[in-house]
Amino acid sequence: MVSRPKFEGRAEFEGKTIVVTGAGGGLGTAIVALLAQRGARVVGCDQSGEALNSPHLASRHAFDLLDRTSIDAAIAAILDRDGVPDILINNAGWTRAETLPALNSDKIEQELDLNLTGVMTFADPLVKAMATQGSGSIVFISSVNAIAHFGNPAYAAAKAGINAYAKAIAVELGRSGLRANVVCPGSIRTAAWDHRLAKDPEILGKLQRLYPLGRIVNASEVAEAVAFLASDRASGVTGVVMPVDAGLTAGCLPFIDDILGA
Repeated sequence: MVSRPKFEGRAEFEGKTIVVTGAGGGLGTAIVALLAQRGARVVGCDQSGEALNSPHLASRHAFDLLDRTSIDAAIAAILDRDGVPDILINNAGWTRAETLPALNSDKIEQELDLNLTGVMTFADPLVKAMATQGSGSIVFISSVNAIAHFGNPAYAAAKAGINAYAKAIAVELGRSGLRANVVCPGSIRTAAWDHRLAKDPEILGKLQRLYPLGRIVNASEVAEAVAFLASDRASGVTGVVMPVDAGLTAGCLPFIDDILGA
C-alpha cells in the first residue's frame, strides 16, 4: 500500500494542481497514481486520449510534442481549463536509435525534437506562468544516459540538454519562487523494454550484474523520488540531478567482479 504523507492534517499535495506529461506510460502511470493518492489534482498529458484512461486523472490533454501547433493549443487549454499549475512533471520521452550506427539525420532530428525541443517548448510558457504566480516546483524525468554513456546517443544528448535546462530554471527563476530538479532513472521494466525483450528474452537477467543492488529499479521507486522533489519536503532543493538507478552510475560493478576479483 502506498503511504500518504500528511502535514498538519492534510494530504501532502492537497489543493495542488500537478501537470504530468507522458501520463499514460509505464512510469507516468505510477507518478499519476502516487500524486493522486497524496491528494493532488492531476492533469494528465499524453500523445493520445486513449492513453489517458487512468481514474486518477482530473483533467486530460492530448497533444504531440513533435507538433508545435499541437503544443501551443495544449498550453492554452491547460491554462484555460486547469489554471497555472502548482507543479509540473515533465516525464514524456522516447528513444529507439540505440547506438551510433543506428543514427541518421531523421532519427537525430526526431529524438532531439521529442526529448528536448518539444519538452522545452511545452514547459517554457508554463514555467514562466508559474514564475509570474510566484511559486512552483518543476521536475524533469531525464535518464542515466545523460550522466554516462549507456547507448541511445541522440536521446542521451537530449536528456543532457534537459539537465541543463532544469539548472537554468533553478538559477534564473529561484528568486521568483520556482524550484527545478531532475530525476535520472536507470532501467525500469516498462513497455519501453518490450522491443529488447523480443530480441533477447534473457536480457533483464543480464542487467542484474551491472547494478550494485542486484536489480533494476521499479516505477514506484522513481515516482517516490519525483514526489519528494516536487513536494515541500524538498523546499531547499533546487538544481539537483538525482539518479534513481540502483547504483548504476556510482561505479562499474563488473570491473570489480571481473578485473579485481572481489
